[in-house]
Amino acid sequence: MEKKKGILFYLQLFWSTFTLSAFTFGGGYVIVPLMRKKFVESYKWIEEQEMLDLTAIAQSAPGPIAVNASILVGYRLAGFPGAVFTITGTILPPLIIIAVVFVFYNAFKESSAVSAVLRGMSAGVAAVVVDAIVKMAVNVVNEKSIFSTCLLAFSFIAAFFFDVDVKLILLSCAILGLAYSLFMRAKNKPADDVKGDAK
Repeated sequence: MEKKKGILFYLQLFWSTFTLSAFTFGGGYVIVPLMRKKFVESYKWIEEQEMLDLTAIAQSAPGPIAVNASILVGYRLAGFPGAVFTITGTILPPLIIIAVVFVFYNAFKESSAVSAVLRGMSAGVAAVVVDAIVKMAVNVVNEKSIFSTCLLAFSFIAAFFFDVDVKLILLSCAILGLAYSLFMRAKNKPADDVKGDAK
């Protein structure tokens, strides 16, 4: 897809990530399903598989996943200016909210209403994350790739049942994915290319 340009598009990028970030309670992982719904399902600017790839890169790269994902989406859609608009839209709401909480911290700390709101939002956050996980897992299985499905199952079992460090799981999956890709490339290499290499 050709990168879009124009101030209206940049403002739309900014406003999309601003509103997503403003309602992302419960950690950076919550913004991934919201971005998917916005950019894949609503706007159709990004393909489903590409969103999965961007999510994997955002998770693997250092830093908060919400910021990483917004940078990648912005850059994918509109290059460097798009990344600037999306990251600005992503980081502004937390800065504003933290500033407000800082000013009224004592009032919030003692408020039973605020505690009730946070408990309710925790349940909503869990539902959003589970929804995203299920949809992305279904997409991986629908690829009908035995390797991807086995890797998905291996990662879940390692993290859930054996409490393996997520960094180690990601590193292992990256190495296995690279090895599988190189193997498949060598396996599917045309016979003429092999003869040419031999010469």
